[in-house]
Amino acid sequence: MGELTARGAPPKQDRSRATRQRLLESAVTCLAERGWSGSTVTVVAEHAGVSRGAAQHHFPTREDLFTAAVEYVAEERSAALRDLPAPGSTHAAVEQIVALYTGPLFRAALQLWVAASYEPQLGPRVGALESRIGRETHRMAVGLLGADEREPGVRETVQGLLDMARGLGLANLLSDDSARRSRVVAQWARVLDDVLGR
Repeated sequence: MGELTARGAPPKQDRSRATRQRLLESAVTCLAERGWSGSTVTVVAEHAGVSRGAAQHHFPTREDLFTAAVEYVAEERSAALRDLPAPGSTHAAVEQIVALYTGPLFRAALQLWVAASYEPQLGPRVGALESRIGRETHRMAVGLLGADEREPGVRETVQGLLDMARGLGLANLLSDDSARRSRVVAQWARVLDDVLGR
């Protein structure tokens, strides 16, 4: 926590940082719950409890706000996963990876992908962001699995796991898919154990 000013309030820089974080978190929530068309800077500012002017001070455009929001939460999620103790089994690692694609961040990212497909000013930004997040997620999955990508087929199998996890996230959007998902996770853990020679 930052030092207090003479009046007992946090310094301006700390307040600014806190406002920015509230805006980013609210942007992800709004995008996941309301979609692209229902998530304006005004809606996000109201959700965050800040003025529209404060929101635009931090993020001059809607595209700036939403790409920064997805990037922020993806980085927070990656940091939290890196700090987790190593999973005790391949099954636990697969569950952690699949969980990345079944929460509000995935919903928000999906809304951003759809918007990027028809919003020309958003497409290149989201493409570059997703490419970077994809590489980081792949590295994280390799680490969680303790996989050696120098072995034939391991890299492709890890990428297949990520593609499968994304598909499970899509299946979960319209209804609770947890029963089927648990069977698929168990099967993928067995496949990975075979590929990884366990």
